[in-house]
Amino acid sequence: MNRRHFLMAGAAAGAALAAPMLVTRRAVAAEPRAPLPIPPLIDVDDGAGNTLTARAGTREFFPGVSSRTLGFSQDYLGPTLRFVKGRTAKIAVENGVDAPITAHWHGMHLPGHLDGGPQLAFGPGETWAPELPIDHPAATLWYHSHVHGETATQVYRGLAGMILLDDPEIDVPLPRTYGEDDIPLIFQDRLFQRGVMTYDLGHMDQMAGFQGSDILVNGTLRPALTVPAGLVRLRLLNASNARTYEFGFSDGRAFQQVASDGGLLPAPQTMTGLHLSPGERAEIVVDFSDRRAVRLVSADIAGGMMGGGSMGGMMGGGNGTVDTLDILSIEVSQRTARLSGPLPARLPATLPDLGAPVRTRDFTLNVHSGGMMGSMLNNLIGRDGQTMGINGSSYDMGRVDFHAPLGETERWRINADMMAHPFHVHGASFLVTRMGGQAVDPQTIGLKDVVHVDGQTEILVRFDKPAMPEAPFMYHCHILEHEDRGMMGQFTVG
Repeated sequence: MNRRHFLMAGAAAGAALAAPMLVTRRAVAAEPRAPLPIPPLIDVDDGAGNTLTARAGTREFFPGVSSRTLGFSQDYLGPTLRFVKGRTAKIAVENGVDAPITAHWHGMHLPGHLDGGPQLAFGPGETWAPELPIDHPAATLWYHSHVHGETATQVYRGLAGMILLDDPEIDVPLPRTYGEDDIPLIFQDRLFQRGVMTYDLGHMDQMAGFQGSDILVNGTLRPALTVPAGLVRLRLLNASNARTYEFGFSDGRAFQQVASDGGLLPAPQTMTGLHLSPGERAEIVVDFSDRRAVRLVSADIAGGMMGGGSMGGMMGGGNGTVDTLDILSIEVSQRTARLSGPLPARLPATLPDLGAPVRTRDFTLNVHSGGMMGSMLNNLIGRDGQTMGINGSSYDMGRVDFHAPLGETERWRINADMMAHPFHVHGASFLVTRMGGQAVDPQTIGLKDVVHVDGQTEILVRFDKPAMPEAPFMYHCHILEHEDRGMMGQFTVG
């Protein structure tokens, strides 16, 4: 038994002791099939009037039961922002809540002082008004608050939204009418107790990441979407704190992935299932010309990023069964879609040639817990009593972990010492060359800014935007409870 498996077995024992707590995480039945809400769309340009206001509110996720929430310019979540490559986007972010916030433009290629990371938090009553030079391929991105130690809570309560980035120089042969055949889908699992959205963080939640009892889509429980008959583009965003999804359709139909985190793939990839860990995005095109109703579903992966090993099995009850989560009902109208199949064999996208790496950096994502198990893991791994860390050290806002020269390609080798993690890098997109110790073809995965790390993972990354010590870039696990507890580092570029 190697060290990783031994640690997993020890963690599974702790999970087994915590199993009775998990039984309580079942919601009362919600009325399904409410219409899917489409977030309002704001075209952000270089003019005035583009404002996001973080504010506190309430939302009835269950009829007659109010939950306290946060949102950008609305009670929960925020509008979809549309930026255009080659233009400057002026946007003012007002803080109308009672705690510091940030607005992190997740996935965008921006200098560090515009990135919206933890060093750029601003307090109640203050306004941050950056001018963002949009220099990024067409893509589905997102924005969320990123205050160190509070990211999990603030995103859970609703400080997040989607970004659409368009490139006017590229004719994309895909559905593109927002809310009609181009649909934003924001997935979040939330815990409801007597119908009230609750963030009840226990010991195992800190170790494994918080998972809820029900799935929201655009802030609504098990909604229904009506689409035209033909090709429909679904933009999928996993905005959950820790849950991983394995998406598919209830009738097993195939679909085509056309984009990942950083933009379009060079060619559509036909599949029947899609893995999305926290922070990841994907665009898929589905053919509904048969006019059959169908459901978007996901495997209920017990233990989230724990996977199917000892901990995942224990948390799932030990019988190896996997339940199915009903996510979204889809019905087809009598209208005909603007586009019909098939998609072209190639898409107007070319992955960058990053060349040979100048240097290699190694990162190990460290997890341990408190109490007896924490003492055991400390002895094994050599921690300093930290809850989470990277390369044995927890995040320190006053420490820059390394400097990356501007414009040089690097190979990053990322390992997880106990469980799988979604690893996110600010300031650039990267190419994945190995996952789980196996070589992969970046052409089929595309440009990424989050990668699922389960076994040795290798990426090629080049930073073309500067970041100074007062506003460095971050690298971290995108299980939000993990980054809040120290599984994060920061670096400068120049």
